[in-house]
Amino acid sequence: MKSRYILVVILFYLSCKSNKITVRDFKTVTVENILEDSLFSIRAIDIVKNQKYNLYTLYYSGSNKTTGALSFNDIFTPKIENKGRFNFKIPDSVNVYFRSIANTSKSTFVLSVANPALLYKKDKFNRNFELVYQENNPDVFYDSMMFYNDLEGIAIGDSTNGCLSIIITRDGGETWNKISCDKLPEGLPNEGAFAASNSNIAIVGNKTWVATTAGRIYFSEDKGETWEVFNSPMVKNKETEGIYSIDFYDELNGFAIGGDYTKPNENAANKIKTTNGGKTWQLVSQHKNPGYRSCVQYVPNANAKELVAIGFKGIDFSNDGGETWKHLSDEGFYTLRFVNDSVAFAAGSGRISKLVFKE
Repeated sequence: MKSRYILVVILFYLSCKSNKITVRDFKTVTVENILEDSLFSIRAIDIVKNQKYNLYTLYYSGSNKTTGALSFNDIFTPKIENKGRFNFKIPDSVNVYFRSIANTSKSTFVLSVANPALLYKKDKFNRNFELVYQENNPDVFYDSMMFYNDLEGIAIGDSTNGCLSIIITRDGGETWNKISCDKLPEGLPNEGAFAASNSNIAIVGNKTWVATTAGRIYFSEDKGETWEVFNSPMVKNKETEGIYSIDFYDELNGFAIGGDYTKPNENAANKIKTTNGGKTWQLVSQHKNPGYRSCVQYVPNANAKELVAIGFKGIDFSNDGGETWKHLSDEGFYTLRFVNDSVAFAAGSGRISKLVFKE
C-alpha cells in the first residue's frame, strides 16, 4: 500500500513537471522584409495554414485597393511565392482602402473603410472578388472582421444611428445582416473603433470581445446573438485616444493596448488586462513604456504570459502578462500575427516582414 502511494506521488510530480510552461525572455527580434512596395500601406493580415500540405498563406489588404497573398512552406527559411494582387470589379474612380481581411477554408473576405462600405468575397481558387455587402451612410466606417468558423463571421464599425455597427453572417459570407440598435447596448457619442490593425475583435470559441474608441469592451457569449458592454480604465479623453487593439489568450485572460497615435510616447492608462473574461479590467505598466501601439498579440503556447505589442514606434515584449515590457526594436509596423511561438509576420507602410524572436 505504501509503495502504491509513493508511485502515485511520483507520477503526479512528473505530470506537473512535464506540464510546466517555461517563461522565456526574448532579447532580440530579427526583421526580414518579404514584400516591399512603396505605394501601399498594409493594416490587415490573416495567416491560414493548410494542415494537409503544411502550407502557410498570408493574406493581406490595404490602401489603393491592395489585397493579395503570399505562400510559404517553411517559416524558418521561407520560400516566398508572391501570388500577386487580386482583381476587383471596382470603378477606377473609386479609391478603396481595405483595412479588414478574414478567411474561411473556402473563401477570403475584405472590407473597406468609409462610405460606401464594400465587403467582397473571393473563393480560394478564383482571383476575382464579388461584392456581397454594401452599406451607404455618411457615418459608416468599418474597422475589423473575423470568422468563428466556415459559416459564421462578424465585422464591426463606428456607430451609426446611436449604436455600434455590427454585421453578422451565418451562411459562409454569402449574406450579411446588420444587428439593429435595439439588440445592442446603447452607444456613446461618437463611439467607434480604430481601423489601425484589424485587431478590434477577439474570439475564443463562441465568445466575442470588441474594443472601442470609448475604452469600452462589448461582449457576446453566443457568437453575436446577444451583447453586453463593460467599461475599462483605458485613456479616452480625446478622439484619437482609446483602445486600438485587443487579444484574448483563452476565455479568461485578455489584454488591450492603445493610447494616442498623435502622442505616441505618452504611456499613461494605455495598457489594460483582464483575468475574468473581460468583466473587469486593470491598468498595467502605468506611466511606463510602451506608449501608443496599434496591435497586441499573445504569443502562442505561453500560458498568457508572453505578449508582443507593435506600432510605428517599434516592437515590445512582455513575459509577465503585460505587467512589464522590454523594447526590442525601433522597426515600425501597424499589425502583427504569430505563426508559432517565435515567428510572426508584421505589416506596415510599404512592407510585409517576417519577425523571428530570440532569447
